[in-house]
Amino acid sequence: MSTSEKSIMTTQTVHIDFGPRSYPIKIGENLLKEPGLLNQYVKGKAMIVTNETIAPIYLQQVLDALGNTPSSSVVLPDGEAFKSMETMDLIYDALLSNGFDRGCTVIALGGGVIGDMAGFAAASYQRGVNFIQIPTTLLAQVDSSVGGKTGVNHRLGKNMIGAFHQPVAVLADMSVLATLPDRELKAGLAEIIKYGFIIDEAFFSWLEANMTALLARDAKAIAHAVKRSCEIKAAVVAADEFERGQRALLNFGHTFGHAIEAGMGYGNWLHGEAISAGMVMALDMSQRCGMISHTEVDRGRALLSAADLPTLPPPEVDKNMFERYMLRDKKVIDGQIRLILLESIGKAVVSADFNPEKLHETLDHVASLTRE
Repeated sequence: MSTSEKSIMTTQTVHIDFGPRSYPIKIGENLLKEPGLLNQYVKGKAMIVTNETIAPIYLQQVLDALGNTPSSSVVLPDGEAFKSMETMDLIYDALLSNGFDRGCTVIALGGGVIGDMAGFAAASYQRGVNFIQIPTTLLAQVDSSVGGKTGVNHRLGKNMIGAFHQPVAVLADMSVLATLPDRELKAGLAEIIKYGFIIDEAFFSWLEANMTALLARDAKAIAHAVKRSCEIKAAVVAADEFERGQRALLNFGHTFGHAIEAGMGYGNWLHGEAISAGMVMALDMSQRCGMISHTEVDRGRALLSAADLPTLPPPEVDKNMFERYMLRDKKVIDGQIRLILLESIGKAVVSADFNPEKLHETLDHVASLTRE
């Protein structure tokens, strides 16, 4: 085995600092097969929450990793369309019917939808139980599994019902990405690119140079992208756990993107696809507000295009639909939409005092392009 191959296999750890509630993000290959790793974070009985796509592939690996730990599992339907309170009842039913008490552990085995729902179950079941994330998609590994946001969708808005509930560990097993469909991989790249936009221009430049390797699933490139993304998110989240300030920067492109998801019907566009188009809209508006140049907009759009991600929303989501869903966004305070805009690539700001006409100009511009 070469030195570079050995470095890929080495497990790396990113820490999220919440004092006594701090926890590790373990990043490496074959973590599910590493003896004793999972069990060191489990207390009491374990309930594995997964879905019908992931269960046939990875559920047995997790059961094997748990060994003699008493455990049960609940297999949910797959997809954003099932991220609802109705589906949540399946988790609560499994916990209650199997006699799980407050000393149990909920394990999320799946992508962002499973992580958000399992986390919300852990936050709310008997007012809070132990929680472990085992993300199986690139997007979940770099974003939704990190930081403790949990919840479900409502028909009037995405993630409108939920809670902050930190896991005790995140185990990002790079090996599971081998079974990830190409479309899901690209959706994860959208959130990775986001970190370059908002925090780290050097990382953005690295992504420009390495996008071909990432799309080819080069293990070394993906491991670096996951680690750097988790480092950035860990620092932001540790400084602002409950999103009262700077954590909102992580929502760059999301106010537009969530409107796309809701307008299209949850699941028709993947989260990362909607966020990609949303980030281009945020770039356009940043330029209209005099914050960034046309060159920076073009540079951002080019990287998303290189990742084979959408740079325009679907024509079905028109201006009125955007405005309607954006006003229901969680970042709206006293009726004022707060948007994440860029002062430069690598530096984002939260803005509530933007000129509303600039938002209308962006929505009109996008509408004209989608009609072409």
